[in-house]
Amino acid sequence: MNSEKKITVLVVDDSDIIRNSLRNFFQDYNFEVITCHDGLEGIQKTKEYRPSLIFLDLMMPNFDGVKMLQVIKVLDELKNIPVIVISANTNRSNVLAAIEAGAERVISKPLQKDVIIKHVNEILGNEFLSKIKKGKSFSEDESKEMLKQLVKFFLNGFPAKKKLIDDALASQKKDLLKHAAHELRGEGGSIGYMELSKIAGELEDHLAGSEIDWIFVTAGCKKIFEIVAQISTENSVVEK
Repeated sequence: MNSEKKITVLVVDDSDIIRNSLRNFFQDYNFEVITCHDGLEGIQKTKEYRPSLIFLDLMMPNFDGVKMLQVIKVLDELKNIPVIVISANTNRSNVLAAIEAGAERVISKPLQKDVIIKHVNEILGNEFLSKIKKGKSFSEDESKEMLKQLVKFFLNGFPAKKKLIDDALASQKKDLLKHAAHELRGEGGSIGYMELSKIAGELEDHLAGSEIDWIFVTAGCKKIFEIVAQISTENSVVEK
């Protein structure tokens, strides 16, 4: 039996892309990686696993990152666990809200390997540095490859999301569309296409209101489909 205790990282994000990419990244260093998709489940997993570090998405439906931070920072057994907030929208108000709630760091999407390493090294110190020394340094080409794989993962999953959006539009299911827009808002930032994140964010914000302009919503969804088609074309050209 290996006497060396694994470092445990909890990833809380509603994006499959982020959960999978961070899982793969940390498993390369023999970390134990636990993932979940919202803040409420994140609190439960934090209590169960007592991770060494938490990566936490700021914007999630139902129970967001700030709410999760506020809860764990008042629990004596959890309050000292460091939290790195990740968000596609790192404007000043979001950063301040995260820091005030107890985050150690706030980093923006799309995630960069060197940025992850820098902040985790600063927080965990020599324990993580020793792991890094066993691995290899990350080149610009490797960072590009990571982003390429995220885009591929996104495109593979988009047809199912498009069908959901089409069905929700046809039946005017506001909550389903809002959730889809929220996911696309985060995923756009994660894969480096900020125009997708911007349009999806405008759509999510509109759907959060009480009066829905379905012409605006339909136009927004059409624009999203056009952007994704462009992303697909661009990446098909790159692969050829």
